Amino acid sequence: MNITILSDGGWATAIAFVLCQNNHKVTMWGPFHDYIEEMENIRENIRFLKGYPLPQSLKLQKDISLAVEDAEMIILASPTQYMRGTIDSFKPFFNKNQHLLVNVAKGIENDSLLRISELVSDVLGQSRFVALSGPSHAEEVAKQVPTAIVAASENVSDAELVQNAFINDYFRVYTSDDVLGVELGGALKNVLAVAAGIIDGMGLGDNPKAALMTRGIAEMARLGIALGGKQETFGGLSGIGDLIVTCSSKHSRNRFVGDELGKGNKMDDIAKGMGMVVAEGVTTAKSAYELSSKMNIETPIIDEVYNIIYKNKSSKQAVKNLMTRKARRESDFA
Repeated sequence: MNITILSDGGWATAIAFVLCQNNHKVTMWGPFHDYIEEMENIRENIRFLKGYPLPQSLKLQKDISLAVEDAEMIILASPTQYMRGTIDSFKPFFNKNQHLLVNVAKGIENDSLLRISELVSDVLGQSRFVALSGPSHAEEVAKQVPTAIVAASENVSDAELVQNAFINDYFRVYTSDDVLGVELGGALKNVLAVAAGIIDGMGLGDNPKAALMTRGIAEMARLGIALGGKQETFGGLSGIGDLIVTCSSKHSRNRFVGDELGKGNKMDDIAKGMGMVVAEGVTTAKSAYELSSKMNIETPIIDEVYNIIYKNKSSKQAVKNLMTRKARRESDFA
């Protein structure tokens, strides 16, 4: 297939590796012309995926109109809070009969509280859309470490098309029809990974992290089901699977942010130190907090992460608040 990736980030690059390995014709577009030129010259993404030479077959393109004109599949890979700008840039060249849209970003847009499928519909109208998500760090995919993810679409044939385009002997793809659940799981696990990092930064050990992940998946499912997602999705790759890897991995930017917060560092200083690297959980914490409040759904862990990031609440007080909540049955699912 002719496939275009809209983003020059680390995950976009890892996706390009998989697709080039599978002998597709792959083009990568990025918003900064000078950086696309730099990548073309050195054949490496040194900002976001250093140490992995770009496939020789990967084409880099500065002009978005040229990048998408022959594409059958468009990979939407910009960070969530920049996605609307990317889609706006793509809109003049969008052809709903030609382009299958595949989103690999994980977040909820601030203010609008839209998931990416909803954002795409808002900007482009009707489209063929697939959400691709699951436990998949870019660094490990670039090393061809065995990885399993899920492709979700309301149209089963589109999910299967994406499955067949991506699947190989180290990158396994399952299918689902629960777009909402897959998108929400991918978004919320980033917020919970910040919480896991806070536990690490405070030096609290393994017990609280296990509790966090277990109760975190309950929170994730509670909000997701209220919005129309399927409970089993949150027990799958895009739910508990992605939650486990993001809460525990050394590669996780969200866990890193939490670790720094747990050590007592301020969010502004942490963000400055990360430069252009994006931790989706920081902005999604705000969206998730506002979405759960709007839906009147109880999400105590998400609420405390929001308070730590945006209200300067101490990590110690947040943990105390969680541990002293009203006692209840585990099966209450709250």
